[in-house]
Amino acid sequence: MCKKINFLRMRMRAKSPRRREGAGRTVNSGMGSVVVIRRDREPRASPARPISYAGTMPARDESSGDHSAAASAAGLDPARDAAIRRLARQAHRYPDVEPGGPKTQGLGERDAAFAHAIYDAAMRRLLTITAIVSPYLRTPFAELEPRAKGVLLAGAAQILFLDRVPAHAVLNESVEWAKRVIRPGMGAMVNAVLRRVAELREGATVEARPWTGSGSDLPRSDGTVLKLPARVLLGDEWEVIARATSHPTPMIRRWSRMCGDPKTREIALHSLVEAPVVLNAEHATSPVAWDGLTFVPHDRPGFFVVEGPHATVGAFLHARRDVWAQDTSSARAVASVRDLVPRVVLDACAGRGTKTRQLAAIFPNARIIATDSDRARLVALREATAHLARVEVVEFEALARMSGVADLVLLDVPCSNTGVLARRVEAKYRVAGPTGLHDIVPLQRRIVASACPLLAPGGAILYSTCSVEPEEDEDQVRALASEHRLGLRREDKNLPSGVPGGPATSYADGSYSALLVT
Repeated sequence: MCKKINFLRMRMRAKSPRRREGAGRTVNSGMGSVVVIRRDREPRASPARPISYAGTMPARDESSGDHSAAASAAGLDPARDAAIRRLARQAHRYPDVEPGGPKTQGLGERDAAFAHAIYDAAMRRLLTITAIVSPYLRTPFAELEPRAKGVLLAGAAQILFLDRVPAHAVLNESVEWAKRVIRPGMGAMVNAVLRRVAELREGATVEARPWTGSGSDLPRSDGTVLKLPARVLLGDEWEVIARATSHPTPMIRRWSRMCGDPKTREIALHSLVEAPVVLNAEHATSPVAWDGLTFVPHDRPGFFVVEGPHATVGAFLHARRDVWAQDTSSARAVASVRDLVPRVVLDACAGRGTKTRQLAAIFPNARIIATDSDRARLVALREATAHLARVEVVEFEALARMSGVADLVLLDVPCSNTGVLARRVEAKYRVAGPTGLHDIVPLQRRIVASACPLLAPGGAILYSTCSVEPEEDEDQVRALASEHRLGLRREDKNLPSGVPGGPATSYADGSYSALLVT
């Protein structure tokens, strides 16, 4: 029997990335299909002295609102300004970086898309860029002020990974930003470092071949390799893999012990893939079709990869409530218990309602109760399930009054997200922080302990994560089963699949689930 423990109120961070679609040309960035690019302005002469805009933009002000007008008034590129600001903020917080991209209020559609392209490229390859620019710095990268880090990350990302952005434009805009926003003397440092990066890129070739692990090769998300004229990634085999794919080295070493060399390389490269939008159509009541969209069957039956404008995808999903966006791995947990016949199902960590909708479809005769501790996600949950008559969304505090009611409790617990790093780029840096998994693992244990009193006699807990770490998955579940005298009925672990250049129809995130029974 489970221990009787009062249900704890726990805050769970929002981790869902938002996909954005911008206007403009589609450029080959080596990071997948990046929608940008507006025509860059001609280089302009440097001002005789810094203007009053300088000094008004500390990294901590990044989230304070619309800076586009101020950037334009100062003669700075507002798209690059937005990207650099956000990167500076993230550099200041590293490794505890935040979800979410640059602030683009006030930017036109193309400028907003360009800002996101710069930011996404820099964040996805943050540690790669750091390794490349560090030899050209007199001060260690970690000791630079956040805004200097931000402008170097943005500049190097454009030069190395946004193929159609001219290097001379990147140099000019980056130097001007550093001079006007940081201080005049910072422009010389930025110029010297980015010129060396530009020289590397000028002598590089793009080769259509698999990445072999060489320290002079940068793997790209389209499956090609950027062959540099010099070895820039130093260290042993695992350090080179870590730097080439922008992972903390301890994470790569952990994976190598867990699953060996070939799979470790595959998981690391997987995080560079531009993740597709996958639709769960297992419960569709009519053919999946919509003007302006292409639906390609996924390797897993009942799922499709959808291609088309973001707004059109949104319109389709709003109209077709029998289809929803869900990766095949995310769907595995609930699908694994479709043989059960619960009368009451409680989704206690429902987030924005993806698995809640899946529960309602798989258990059409059950009463579905859903909640989340985060207020914003609770609002989204209500909206996502408003059309489902059998789904009851309740305040999180109401769980304290539901002792013994649930035949099945779904706990899609907060986790490290190491199975979904292609979608949640920032997560791989957070795991490298001083606490690492030390905070999240105890939180998961408290959530399970607090959910036990909700079970009816003979009830079960469906525990799931989007992590590949044993401490959050199989090791965690065995410890929980022992502590609460639960039986492990079944479990399923799915490592990420799909590498740069591979078909979108074979892409899958990583996931884990286990069914614990009383």
